[in-house]
This record gives sequence, C-alpha cells and structure tokens, in this order.
Amino acid sequence: MQNYDKLMQSILDGLDGRKPTLLLHSCCAPCSTAVIEKLNSFFELTVFFYNPNMDTEEEYNLRLTEQKRLCEMQGIKVIEIGYNSDAYNLAVVGLENEKEGGSRCEKCFKLRLDKTAEIAKSNKIEFFTTTLTVSPLKNANKLNEIGFASEKNYGVKFLPSDFKKHNGYLRSIELSKEHNLYRQNYCGCKYSKR
Repeated sequence: MQNYDKLMQSILDGLDGRKPTLLLHSCCAPCSTAVIEKLNSFFELTVFFYNPNMDTEEEYNLRLTEQKRLCEMQGIKVIEIGYNSDAYNLAVVGLENEKEGGSRCEKCFKLRLDKTAEIAKSNKIEFFTTTLTVSPLKNANKLNEIGFASEKNYGVKFLPSDFKKHNGYLRSIELSKEHNLYRQNYCGCKYSKR
C-alpha cells in the first residue's frame, strides 16, 4: 500500500523553495485549518468550496460562511460556485442504501475532485488536492486513487496526501476551537446524517 504522506513530503521537498499555486478543495473550515497550516508555506493557496453533497442549502451556507471567515483571517482567496444538490443526487443514484464509506462516498469524492481539477485547470492553477484526507472517517487510499485519475483526465498535478498523519485531525480540532469555528457532526449529506 502506498504511503501518501511520504509521497506528498517528497513532492514538497522537491519544490526547492518555489511556491506554486494550489487549489485546495475544502469540505469545511474545521477540516481546512490543519491542512492550510501544513501547505501554506509551500504553496500559493486558493480554497475551493465545492460541496453539492450538503443536505440543505442552510447547512451549505453556514459552512461556506465559516470557510470564508477562516480564509479571510489567513489572507487566502476562496472560489465557490454555488449550491447545486442536483449534481450530487445524480452522482449517487442507485446508491442511496449503501453503507457510509462505501461506493456512494466514492462517487461523491469523484464528483468533488473532478470539479476541483476542472476549476484548477480553467484558472491555470498548477496543483490541486483536498482536505478530505484529514478525516479519520475518510479513506485516504481511495481519495488519492481518485485524485490521480482526475489528474490524468484534466492535466493538472494532484498533490497526494494523508493529512490525518502527524496528528493532523487532532490539530484541526485544536485550531477549530482556537478560531471558534462551527464544527458539524456529520459529513454533510443526508445519508451520513441519518
């Protein structure tokens, strides 16, 4: 099994002080805290808030507001293209009864990583990655496989990661408390909520 944390570190070491652009897909402000802290000295970051999996527009807007507040504190630009649950609902048709972490989640990961790669390409951003690997509940191997497939399809470099390593998840909790961020107790979709 590939060690994505080591692979990421070798890419960071290979930058040799150069600070390329990176589009960071973020599921929410709390998860992005430790990831931004980790990557900010290596990349010129832009956060991409794309989460059509949110169960309601209210939840989406609450998370978006917190993401913007955090990024404003950090001086990081945010790209957001609006709430569109139809994209998610179409992606997971027939998988409504799948268990959490299964093929429904894989479709959701693919939807969000493909869109991140597409937006990175259209904005001439060199790298893309996601905050999702900071969560102990998300499959980093699957996320990285999907990320590399998106890299091939869109021609934008994917930065592999396993941000939960080196206490990344714990650090995200600490930073969320420090910044008084809204922390939800479900991934965002109606299936994880139930």
